[in-house]
Amino acid sequence: MKQIYLILTGISLILLSSCTQRTQEAKGYQTVKIDTIVSADKQTFLQFPGKVKAAQDISLAFRVSGTISKIHVKDGTRVQEGQLLAELDPTDYQVQLDATEAEYQQIKAEAERVMALYKDNGTTPNANDKAVYGLKQITAKYKHHKDQLAYTRLYAPFNGYVQKRLFEAHETIGAGMPVLSMISSGTPEVEINLPAAEYIRRDQFDNYHCTFDIYPGETYPLKLISVTPKANANQLYTMRLQVVPGTPAVPSPGMNTMVTISYRTEQTNTLSVPTGAILQKEGKAYVFVFNPSDNTVHKQEISMLRLLNNGHSLITAGQLKPGELIVSSGVHHIEDGETVKPLPLVTNTNIGGLL
Repeated sequence: MKQIYLILTGISLILLSSCTQRTQEAKGYQTVKIDTIVSADKQTFLQFPGKVKAAQDISLAFRVSGTISKIHVKDGTRVQEGQLLAELDPTDYQVQLDATEAEYQQIKAEAERVMALYKDNGTTPNANDKAVYGLKQITAKYKHHKDQLAYTRLYAPFNGYVQKRLFEAHETIGAGMPVLSMISSGTPEVEINLPAAEYIRRDQFDNYHCTFDIYPGETYPLKLISVTPKANANQLYTMRLQVVPGTPAVPSPGMNTMVTISYRTEQTNTLSVPTGAILQKEGKAYVFVFNPSDNTVHKQEISMLRLLNNGHSLITAGQLKPGELIVSSGVHHIEDGETVKPLPLVTNTNIGGLL
């Protein structure tokens, strides 16, 4: 019986030793992903998602209150600048104007008579002043009532499209209440949001263009309009850009786009590496340089400049050069001088690019 226990103990020790050996081997040959260091001196671009907006998108309202007598357009109607869009019932304003016009004609005739007498020294200066001021007062009132009658007709302020009718005929509305929404048919704009880190570098931006998935192969040049000087609640700054006229297929408002910004870089000898290749430890940043001759890695200290939008980071390091290989994934599980196993490159048979 004692002999059986000794045999079982020996087998257990052998198995334990084998497992330990395998664990050490597995630990000594961590599988990592390898990537190439790229020079960033020419990679001077940023990319942001954006949305196309109409150059003008407004709500139209009457400047006076009343009952809508007729709306001459429907949703989606193309209109020209100055085209009549809607009307209010003008009856009350017409009656008001007729009464004021009669008063105006009476006071005007009396004022002109008094002013003529004053020129011939036939009346006092005080009477002349009253006539002059009275005429000015009734003239202003007459003009105001003429304007109010004119305000019962709503015209298109520019060429464009009626987006939506907000009221229908026979409804009573107040002054300033939107009746129609309208967008311009001119060259559209593109709006993007800039993070604070890019906003402070906006003076280095050179040119802009955008692309659309629905227009493959087409590039649309953009012209900067403005950048809001105040960030929103998400610490983003709104940038407005205009599509340069003369582009082939003009995008429609509401479309999603990708905006590319070219900029001038002030750093030289900068490198681009995947952000996952950077190891942050004790306040310093490192990358692991891969030696293909013996599959070993060596830790190299770097200086991070900033993150890019394409999943890479800009760095500087005196001993690193473009074309060198570094570990781009798995840096938190390896040590300096360790032997690793590089992950095979993606091939045509790797369906979906999972590796």
